[in-house]
Amino acid sequence: METLAIFQTLKTSIEQKIIGQSHLANQLLIAMLADGHLLVEGAPGLAKTRAIKVLSDFIEGDFHRVQFTPDLLPSDLTGVEIYRPQDGSFHFQKGPMFHNLLLADEINRAPAKVQSALLEAMAERQITVGSVSYPLPDLFLVMATQNPIEQEGTYPLPEAQLDRFLLHVSIDYPSAASEKEILRLSRAEAATTTAATPQVILTQAVLQQARQATLDMYVADALEEYMVQLIMATRSNHTTQGVVKHLQYGASPRATIALDRCARAHAWLAGRDFVSPEDIQHVAYDVLRHRLLLNYEAEASGLTPDAVITQLIAQVAVP
Repeated sequence: METLAIFQTLKTSIEQKIIGQSHLANQLLIAMLADGHLLVEGAPGLAKTRAIKVLSDFIEGDFHRVQFTPDLLPSDLTGVEIYRPQDGSFHFQKGPMFHNLLLADEINRAPAKVQSALLEAMAERQITVGSVSYPLPDLFLVMATQNPIEQEGTYPLPEAQLDRFLLHVSIDYPSAASEKEILRLSRAEAATTTAATPQVILTQAVLQQARQATLDMYVADALEEYMVQLIMATRSNHTTQGVVKHLQYGASPRATIALDRCARAHAWLAGRDFVSPEDIQHVAYDVLRHRLLLNYEAEASGLTPDAVITQLIAQVAVP
Protein backbone atom coordinates (compact mmCIF):
# COMPACT_ATOMS: atom_id res chain seq x y z
CA MET A 1 0.00 0.00 0.00
CA GLU A 2 1.41 3.40 -0.93
CA THR A 3 2.19 5.94 1.77
CA LEU A 4 -0.76 8.27 1.12
CA ALA A 5 -3.23 5.37 1.09
CA ILE A 6 -1.90 4.27 4.49
CA PHE A 7 -2.59 7.72 5.93
CA GLN A 8 -6.07 7.79 4.41
CA THR A 9 -6.80 4.39 5.98
CA LEU A 10 -5.44 5.67 9.29
CA LYS A 11 -7.65 8.75 9.18
CA THR A 12 -10.73 6.65 8.38
CA SER A 13 -9.95 4.27 11.24
CA ILE A 14 -9.58 7.18 13.70
CA GLU A 15 -12.81 8.85 12.56
CA GLN A 16 -14.70 5.58 13.11
CA LYS A 17 -13.64 5.73 16.76
CA ILE A 18 -13.75 9.51 17.24
CA ILE A 19 -17.13 10.59 15.94
CA GLY A 20 -17.87 14.24 15.27
CA GLN A 21 -14.26 15.42 15.65
CA SER A 22 -12.87 14.92 12.14
CA HIS A 23 -11.00 18.25 12.33
CA LEU A 24 -9.08 17.09 15.42
CA ALA A 25 -8.23 13.78 13.72
CA ASN A 26 -6.94 15.62 10.66
CA GLN A 27 -4.86 18.06 12.73
CA LEU A 28 -3.27 15.19 14.64
CA LEU A 29 -2.08 13.73 11.35
CA ILE A 30 -0.83 17.13 10.18
CA ALA A 31 1.11 17.56 13.44
CA MET A 32 2.73 14.14 12.96
CA LEU A 33 3.63 14.90 9.34
CA ALA A 34 5.03 18.34 10.24
CA ASP A 35 6.92 16.92 13.25
CA GLY A 36 5.25 19.32 15.68
CA HIS A 37 3.03 19.45 18.75
CA LEU A 38 -0.53 20.61 19.26
CA LEU A 39 -2.54 22.33 21.96
CA VAL A 40 -6.21 21.31 22.05
CA GLU A 41 -8.81 23.45 23.80
CA GLY A 42 -12.37 22.35 24.42
CA ALA A 43 -14.92 21.53 27.08
CA PRO A 44 -14.63 18.24 29.01
CA GLY A 45 -16.01 15.14 27.33
CA LEU A 46 -15.22 16.03 23.72
CA ALA A 47 -12.89 13.03 23.12
CA LYS A 48 -9.60 14.92 23.40
CA THR A 49 -7.95 12.16 25.43
CA ARG A 50 -9.63 9.44 23.39
CA ALA A 51 -8.37 10.94 20.12
CA ILE A 52 -4.65 10.58 20.84
CA LYS A 53 -5.20 7.23 22.57
CA VAL A 54 -6.95 5.89 19.46
CA LEU A 55 -4.15 7.29 17.28
CA SER A 56 -1.58 5.44 19.39
CA ASP A 57 -3.48 2.19 18.86
CA PHE A 58 -2.96 2.35 15.11
CA ILE A 59 0.67 3.49 14.89
CA GLU A 60 4.00 1.94 15.80
CA GLY A 61 4.82 3.70 19.03
CA ASP A 62 3.92 3.94 22.71
CA PHE A 63 1.60 6.34 24.50
CA HIS A 64 1.51 7.88 27.96
CA ARG A 65 -0.94 10.24 29.64
CA VAL A 66 0.05 12.68 32.39
CA GLN A 67 -2.58 14.53 34.40
CA PHE A 68 -1.06 17.93 35.16
CA THR A 69 -1.70 19.19 38.70
CA PRO A 70 -0.25 22.04 40.81
CA ASP A 71 1.87 19.59 42.84
CA LEU A 72 3.54 18.00 39.80
CA LEU A 73 7.35 18.10 39.74
CA PRO A 74 9.65 18.27 36.69
CA SER A 75 11.06 14.86 37.62
CA ASP A 76 7.55 13.41 37.29
CA LEU A 77 7.95 14.08 33.57
CA THR A 78 11.65 13.72 32.89
CA GLY A 79 12.53 10.86 35.22
CA VAL A 80 14.86 10.56 38.21
CA GLU A 81 18.26 9.22 39.21
CA ILE A 82 17.74 6.15 41.41
CA TYR A 83 20.45 5.11 43.86
CA ARG A 84 21.51 1.47 43.80
CA PRO A 85 22.90 0.49 47.22
CA GLN A 86 24.25 -2.81 45.84
CA ASP A 87 27.07 -1.11 43.93
CA GLY A 88 26.75 2.50 45.10
CA SER A 89 25.81 3.77 41.62
CA PHE A 90 22.97 5.87 40.25
CA HIS A 91 20.62 4.65 37.51
CA PHE A 92 18.44 6.99 35.47
CA GLN A 93 14.80 5.89 35.41
CA LYS A 94 13.15 7.43 32.33
CA GLY A 95 9.91 9.37 32.79
CA PRO A 96 6.77 9.69 30.65
CA MET A 97 8.37 12.12 28.19
CA PHE A 98 10.39 9.30 26.65
CA HIS A 99 7.25 7.89 25.04
CA ASN A 100 6.37 8.55 21.39
CA LEU A 101 2.99 10.14 22.11
CA LEU A 102 2.47 12.17 25.27
CA LEU A 103 -0.85 13.57 26.43
CA ALA A 104 -0.32 16.55 28.76
CA ASP A 105 -3.81 16.77 30.19
CA GLU A 106 -4.81 20.24 31.50
CA ILE A 107 -1.31 21.59 30.96
CA ASN A 108 -2.18 24.99 32.42
CA ARG A 109 -2.64 23.42 35.88
CA ALA A 110 1.09 22.67 36.19
CA PRO A 111 3.54 25.19 37.72
CA ALA A 112 6.19 27.01 35.69
CA LYS A 113 9.04 24.57 36.44
CA VAL A 114 7.07 21.68 34.98
CA GLN A 115 6.06 23.73 31.95
CA SER A 116 9.72 24.66 31.34
CA ALA A 117 10.76 20.99 31.47
CA LEU A 118 8.17 20.23 28.82
CA LEU A 119 9.36 23.25 26.79
CA GLU A 120 12.89 21.85 26.49
CA ALA A 121 11.57 18.48 25.36
CA MET A 122 9.30 20.06 22.74
CA ALA A 123 11.88 22.51 21.43
CA GLU A 124 15.17 20.64 21.69
CA ARG A 125 13.97 17.03 21.44
CA GLN A 126 16.03 16.17 24.47
CA ILE A 127 15.74 16.03 28.26
CA THR A 128 18.47 17.27 30.59
CA VAL A 129 18.78 15.80 34.08
CA GLY A 130 21.69 17.21 36.03
CA SER A 131 24.56 17.53 33.57
CA VAL A 132 23.42 14.75 31.22
CA SER A 133 21.14 15.23 28.19
CA TYR A 134 19.07 12.33 26.88
CA PRO A 135 17.73 12.37 23.29
CA LEU A 136 14.03 11.74 22.65
CA PRO A 137 12.71 9.36 19.94
CA ASP A 138 12.29 10.55 16.33
CA LEU A 139 8.53 10.23 16.69
CA PHE A 140 7.75 12.50 19.62
CA LEU A 141 4.41 14.29 19.69
CA VAL A 142 2.96 16.22 22.62
CA MET A 143 -0.77 16.84 22.65
CA ALA A 144 -1.62 19.24 25.46
CA THR A 145 -5.17 20.04 26.51
CA GLN A 146 -6.75 23.06 28.16
CA ASN A 147 -10.19 23.45 29.67
CA PRO A 148 -11.57 26.87 28.63
CA ILE A 149 -14.24 26.83 31.37
CA GLU A 150 -12.22 26.80 34.60
CA GLN A 151 -9.38 29.30 35.00
CA GLU A 152 -9.06 29.35 38.82
CA GLY A 153 -5.93 27.68 40.15
CA THR A 154 -4.27 27.59 36.73
CA TYR A 155 -0.93 28.80 35.43
CA PRO A 156 -1.48 30.38 32.01
CA LEU A 157 1.13 29.29 29.51
CA PRO A 158 3.59 32.09 28.65
CA GLU A 159 3.89 33.21 25.03
CA ALA A 160 7.26 31.43 24.62
CA GLN A 161 5.65 28.13 25.59
CA LEU A 162 2.60 28.68 23.40
CA ASP A 163 4.80 29.48 20.41
CA ARG A 164 6.38 26.02 20.67
CA PHE A 165 3.07 24.43 19.74
CA LEU A 166 2.69 23.96 16.02
CA LEU A 167 -1.11 24.12 16.20
CA HIS A 168 -3.76 25.37 18.60
CA VAL A 169 -6.91 23.39 17.85
CA SER A 170 -10.24 24.58 19.23
CA ILE A 171 -13.00 21.95 19.26
CA ASP A 172 -16.74 22.26 19.88
CA TYR A 173 -19.69 20.00 20.64
CA PRO A 174 -20.68 17.41 18.01
CA SER A 175 -23.90 17.67 16.00
CA ALA A 176 -27.09 15.83 17.00
CA ALA A 177 -26.50 13.19 14.31
CA SER A 178 -22.94 12.61 15.54
CA GLU A 179 -24.18 12.37 19.12
CA LYS A 180 -26.50 9.52 18.11
CA GLU A 181 -23.57 7.70 16.54
CA ILE A 182 -21.57 8.26 19.72
CA LEU A 183 -24.34 6.64 21.75
CA ARG A 184 -24.41 3.59 19.47
CA LEU A 185 -20.63 3.26 19.50
CA SER A 186 -20.55 3.52 23.30
CA ARG A 187 -23.20 0.79 23.63
CA ALA A 188 -21.36 -1.45 21.18
CA GLU A 189 -18.06 -1.04 23.03
CA ALA A 190 -19.73 -1.68 26.41
CA ALA A 191 -21.36 -4.87 25.09
CA THR A 192 -18.05 -6.24 23.80
CA THR A 193 -16.53 -8.45 26.48
CA THR A 194 -13.06 -8.76 24.95
CA ALA A 195 -11.55 -5.79 23.18
CA ALA A 196 -9.87 -6.62 19.89
CA THR A 197 -6.21 -5.71 19.58
CA PRO A 198 -5.99 -2.80 17.10
CA GLN A 199 -3.94 -3.45 13.97
CA VAL A 200 -0.89 -1.23 13.47
CA ILE A 201 -1.55 0.74 10.28
CA LEU A 202 1.34 3.19 10.31
CA THR A 203 4.94 2.23 11.01
CA GLN A 204 7.62 4.77 11.89
CA ALA A 205 9.47 3.94 8.66
CA VAL A 206 6.40 4.86 6.60
CA LEU A 207 5.96 8.03 8.68
CA GLN A 208 9.49 9.13 7.79
CA GLN A 209 8.70 8.54 4.10
CA ALA A 210 5.53 10.62 4.44
CA ARG A 211 7.41 13.46 6.16
CA GLN A 212 9.92 13.52 3.34
CA ALA A 213 7.09 13.54 0.78
CA THR A 214 5.56 16.63 2.41
CA LEU A 215 8.94 18.39 2.35
CA ASP A 216 9.21 17.60 -1.38
CA MET A 217 5.85 19.26 -2.15
CA TYR A 218 5.99 22.04 -4.72
CA VAL A 219 5.36 25.53 -3.36
CA ALA A 220 5.34 28.35 -5.90
CA ASP A 221 7.43 31.44 -5.18
CA ALA A 222 4.26 33.53 -5.16
CA LEU A 223 2.80 31.35 -2.40
CA GLU A 224 5.96 31.64 -0.32
CA GLU A 225 5.59 35.39 -0.62
CA TYR A 226 1.91 35.08 0.33
CA MET A 227 2.79 33.22 3.55
CA VAL A 228 5.44 35.78 4.44
CA GLN A 229 3.03 38.67 3.83
CA LEU A 230 0.37 37.03 6.02
CA ILE A 231 2.81 36.94 8.92
CA MET A 232 4.31 40.37 8.21
CA ALA A 233 0.82 41.90 8.29
CA THR A 234 0.56 40.98 11.99
CA ARG A 235 3.59 43.05 13.00
CA SER A 236 3.67 46.63 14.17
CA ASN A 237 6.20 47.70 11.52
CA HIS A 238 3.88 46.74 8.67
CA THR A 239 3.11 49.54 6.22
CA THR A 240 -0.68 49.27 6.52
CA GLN A 241 -2.76 49.37 9.68
CA GLY A 242 -5.03 46.40 8.96
CA VAL A 243 -5.10 43.91 11.82
CA VAL A 244 -2.06 45.46 13.54
CA LYS A 245 -4.30 47.91 15.39
CA HIS A 246 -5.86 44.93 17.24
CA LEU A 247 -2.59 43.33 18.34
CA GLN A 248 -0.01 43.83 21.07
CA TYR A 249 2.40 41.45 19.36
CA GLY A 250 2.41 39.74 16.01
CA ALA A 251 3.62 36.33 14.93
CA SER A 252 7.30 35.33 14.87
CA PRO A 253 9.23 33.62 12.02
CA ARG A 254 8.32 30.34 13.72
CA ALA A 255 4.75 31.01 12.56
CA THR A 256 5.93 31.31 8.95
CA ILE A 257 7.72 27.98 9.21
CA ALA A 258 4.67 26.36 10.82
CA LEU A 259 2.37 27.76 8.13
CA ASP A 260 4.59 26.28 5.43
CA ARG A 261 4.93 22.85 7.07
CA CYS A 262 1.22 22.54 7.85
CA ALA A 263 0.10 23.74 4.41
CA ARG A 264 2.38 21.14 2.82
CA ALA A 265 0.96 18.39 5.05
CA HIS A 266 -2.63 19.48 4.36
CA ALA A 267 -2.07 19.45 0.59
CA TRP A 268 -0.35 16.05 0.74
CA LEU A 269 -3.21 14.51 2.74
CA ALA A 270 -5.59 15.88 0.09
CA GLY A 271 -3.69 13.88 -2.53
CA ARG A 272 -1.99 16.77 -4.34
CA ASP A 273 1.69 17.34 -5.10
CA PHE A 274 1.50 21.13 -4.82
CA VAL A 275 0.34 23.67 -2.24
CA SER A 276 -2.58 26.00 -3.04
CA PRO A 277 -3.70 29.24 -1.34
CA GLU A 278 -6.65 27.29 0.12
CA ASP A 279 -4.23 24.99 1.98
CA ILE A 280 -2.54 28.00 3.57
CA GLN A 281 -5.82 29.62 4.52
CA HIS A 282 -7.20 26.37 5.93
CA VAL A 283 -4.33 25.86 8.39
CA ALA A 284 -3.84 29.58 9.17
CA TYR A 285 -6.38 29.61 12.01
CA ASP A 286 -4.80 26.77 14.01
CA VAL A 287 -1.27 28.03 13.26
CA LEU A 288 -1.93 31.65 14.31
CA ARG A 289 -4.66 31.36 16.95
CA HIS A 290 -2.17 31.14 19.84
CA ARG A 291 0.48 33.38 18.31
CA LEU A 292 -1.51 36.62 18.05
CA LEU A 293 -1.74 38.57 21.29
CA LEU A 294 -4.75 40.89 21.19
CA ASN A 295 -4.57 44.31 22.83
CA TYR A 296 -6.99 45.65 25.41
CA GLU A 297 -9.14 47.55 22.92
CA ALA A 298 -9.66 44.45 20.77
CA GLU A 299 -10.62 42.30 23.74
CA ALA A 300 -12.95 45.00 25.09
CA SER A 301 -14.73 45.18 21.75
CA GLY A 302 -15.29 41.40 21.77
CA LEU A 303 -12.83 40.47 19.04
CA THR A 304 -11.36 36.98 19.08
CA PRO A 305 -8.11 35.73 17.49
CA ASP A 306 -10.20 33.85 14.90
CA ALA A 307 -11.99 37.07 13.90
CA VAL A 308 -8.63 38.83 13.52
CA ILE A 309 -7.29 35.97 11.38
CA THR A 310 -10.37 36.23 9.16
CA GLN A 311 -9.61 39.93 8.70
CA LEU A 312 -5.98 39.07 8.01
CA ILE A 313 -6.87 36.60 5.24
CA ALA A 314 -9.22 39.18 3.71
CA GLN A 315 -6.59 41.92 3.91
CA VAL A 316 -3.63 40.11 2.25
CA ALA A 317 -4.07 39.65 -1.48
CA VAL A 318 -3.93 36.09 -2.83
CA PRO A 319 -1.37 35.74 -5.64
